Amino acid sequence: MANATLRSDDALVHLTFADGSSAGFPYIWLRDNDPAGFHPQTQERITDLTAIPLDVTPSKIETDDATLTIWWQGDNAVTSFDLSWLRAHCPGQYAADPARTGFTHWRKDLGAEGIPHATADAVLNSDQALQDWLVQTQTFGLSIVGGLADSTEAGMEVARRIGFLRETNFGLTFEVQSKPNPNNLAYTPIALPLHTDLTNQELPPGFQFLHCLANEAMGGGSLFCDGYAIAEDLRSADPEAFTLLSTVSIPFRFHDQDTDIRNRKKVINLDETGEIIEICFNAHLADILDLAPDLMARYYRAYRQFMIMTRSAEYLVTLKLKGGEMVVFDNRRVLHGRQAFDPQTGFRHLHGCYVDRGEFESRLRLLAR
Repeated sequence: MANATLRSDDALVHLTFADGSSAGFPYIWLRDNDPAGFHPQTQERITDLTAIPLDVTPSKIETDDATLTIWWQGDNAVTSFDLSWLRAHCPGQYAADPARTGFTHWRKDLGAEGIPHATADAVLNSDQALQDWLVQTQTFGLSIVGGLADSTEAGMEVARRIGFLRETNFGLTFEVQSKPNPNNLAYTPIALPLHTDLTNQELPPGFQFLHCLANEAMGGGSLFCDGYAIAEDLRSADPEAFTLLSTVSIPFRFHDQDTDIRNRKKVINLDETGEIIEICFNAHLADILDLAPDLMARYYRAYRQFMIMTRSAEYLVTLKLKGGEMVVFDNRRVLHGRQAFDPQTGFRHLHGCYVDRGEFESRLRLLAR
């Protein structure tokens, strides 16, 4: 049986659960999270926090095997909590989230053969196969789906199995092939160094889907590296460079006759615990650096070092997609590039689209139910 005590000096209820674990629950938090303060259908908050005094205090509490009941001073309100809900929402710890799969950092030793694989038929027709594939894709940041039909709709169908497609200034989908008057280097046959897409956007797209319809030209191999692994190695080897890249933002810009989209980004982005959660690196979209003169040389050294690491064979995985294969990767983690190809030797055509991280994680949570 659980045990609860009032600790007025700390303004919290201290709960010891039946399994022996314990936690403290601040009075204001308990009143704000009264189950009656959530709409019964939408589960959105309807409590008015400004109507709750900051010094709100219980007059009495009781527990049984399943429930904590609190009587509040002042308005005689009564709140009842399910103990299992409180156990899952202890202040100071993240609630369990099926979308938090963790990350497996990889380097060249992953090899093309180590990339997680799935088949389009399984992903489209089995929720379990879909869940397994999504977990692997998020864990490694990269996967390949095989067995797609020879149609631009085939890759989109797999992407829509996850959620809505993300539209950008390039459209809802885009064609990666050499063409006249290109407005992006992807639409040329030249080599593309490793990068993340659309760093100039306020929110760069999440997962990218590149469906290979044809890859018959000489060259044109696809290049990938794990930006998280590079950033962690930089943190260990060169703390000053890591600090600069994770605290100083630089301008990125894409502009053509129809658009001029600019934003500032840090190359390495961290959460509040210091974990790496995003890489924004695209040397072709980097705008004119506008840092203070006394910072410029130090930043260039750090930025250049990160660039050198993206080109090191120690991190590089290379493969050549075949017709009917689609590579899927986290665009805010995995850097991708391409070897040059000769369009005179054969046709090369990839069809692409994006699904944002929020849609991807939502599908993981729904499948985990």
